[in-house]
Amino acid sequence: MPQWKVVTAAATLLGGATAALGAASGIRHGGLFLVGVGCGIALHHAAFGFTAAYRALVTTGDGRGLRAQLLMLAVATVLFAPALATGRGLGVEVGGALAPASLSVLAGAFIFAIGMQLGGGCGSGTLFQVGSGRAPLAVTLVGFLAGSLIATFHMSFWWSLPSLGEVSLGRTLGWTPAVVLQLAILGLIALASLRRNSFPAPRAPLPPPTSLALRLVRGPWSLAAGAVALAVLNLATLLVAGHPWTITWAFSLWGGKILQAAGVDLSSTPFWTGEFQQAALAAPVFTDVTSIMDIGLVLGASLAAGLAGRFTRPRRIPPRLAVAGLVGGLLLGYGARIAYGCNIGATFSGIASTSLHGWLWGAAALLGTPVGVRLRRLLRGD
Repeated sequence: MPQWKVVTAAATLLGGATAALGAASGIRHGGLFLVGVGCGIALHHAAFGFTAAYRALVTTGDGRGLRAQLLMLAVATVLFAPALATGRGLGVEVGGALAPASLSVLAGAFIFAIGMQLGGGCGSGTLFQVGSGRAPLAVTLVGFLAGSLIATFHMSFWWSLPSLGEVSLGRTLGWTPAVVLQLAILGLIALASLRRNSFPAPRAPLPPPTSLALRLVRGPWSLAAGAVALAVLNLATLLVAGHPWTITWAFSLWGGKILQAAGVDLSSTPFWTGEFQQAALAAPVFTDVTSIMDIGLVLGASLAAGLAGRFTRPRRIPPRLAVAGLVGGLLLGYGARIAYGCNIGATFSGIASTSLHGWLWGAAALLGTPVGVRLRRLLRGD
């Protein structure tokens, strides 16, 4: 049954925030906030995550979560290509999520994979679980912010590592060949996961539908439905914001603003001397697209959890989980910063943009997952 107090509180906050953003920053920012809300709803109702999917793959060979991600990437690749080929969105110029294909991506994604197993969530997973009332993930989020901020002071080293530079398959091969190539690779990975997926434990069946409208509002959704919804929402982000969906930049920005407010001078730190970073530090948080969408995601997950009757009341966090969450969060934040993003900003948006760094990120994260699973058993006991 719906938890109406949670639903009312979340809906009130959503309505007020949408109106305030529209008035202060314009309809574009208000629209992106609602896209973030949609992402939170989709993530919650489909229980769509990367952490558990990677863990299931390496421990039991269960590739269902991975195949849902592959479906999401395939749909997004097809949807992104026309906009990226023309460079035009809804009244804005658009560009893909491109970053250097470098050793820092490999190292960062490997570290991130360990962190998400310890912390219990990735970037999107941490936010939507915090929105759903999962108190231990709040500790992970604190560590995430700290790790992301710490990494900004080390970026000169990571930038100096060997790199192939930004490689866009769409620009190099042409958009049609690049899309066909990516779809073929995604399909081969899906087939390989099926061969390994011998006898997985059955996933809890979806309840009999009362109506499509009720299922959309209260959930649960299938993994496939969540995958398609997230691909469409990422396209909406691209067309409205001019760039694909990102999450972890906001954590670095929030940490930088906290230091700045405490009187710390960041002008001598190379990362913070960039034109984009300087402008973001000087501007209000509600003008930053990633921050707007992250907050919308949390509130969207709260609304979805209340409608589904699955909002968890805050409880005492066991010390063991708190320690694992904090350590995991630090690794998540540090890894995401040096790898130019998380599962969303680097792998999802990167691969959908045909960027080579997205493929490197995903491969390194899979390699780091077994290490994270072993450490998870030691620190968390599960």
